[in-house]
Amino acid sequence: MLRLSRFAAAGTQEEDGGDVEINMMPLIDMIFILLIFFLVTASFVRESGVEVNRPEAATAEKKETAGMVVGLTQQGRIFINGEQVDLRRVRGLVEIFLVEHAQGGVILDADESCPTGRLVAVLDQCRLAGAQNIAVAARRTE
Repeated sequence: MLRLSRFAAAGTQEEDGGDVEINMMPLIDMIFILLIFFLVTASFVRESGVEVNRPEAATAEKKETAGMVVGLTQQGRIFINGEQVDLRRVRGLVEIFLVEHAQGGVILDADESCPTGRLVAVLDQCRLAGAQNIAVAARRTE
């Protein structure tokens, strides 16, 4: 509890001439309510956790909707949320993501030197998991 003398709290006086108390609980409750509101309404961007050299495309366009990002390196290694995963785990992770985000999409962030067979295998696992909205990330040519 915060205590103020009766002269510091303007307009509030006690009959016995003692200290005046200000109840801080409503302020703390309001701060927690605002914190919960901002955490619930914030959208978090999911990154693959790996830096890749994206291929260039003249028709590349920016997507505003955030989705699950699956990164594929030049060597064909797969990364989801900064963790290297095996091809057999991709389907399960995409299924979990789609349960949490029914309208979510999957973005394949593949290096331009990634083996095509590996990219197609990951794409196939995403489709088997039930993903309808799948995109391949690219840089827009200037």
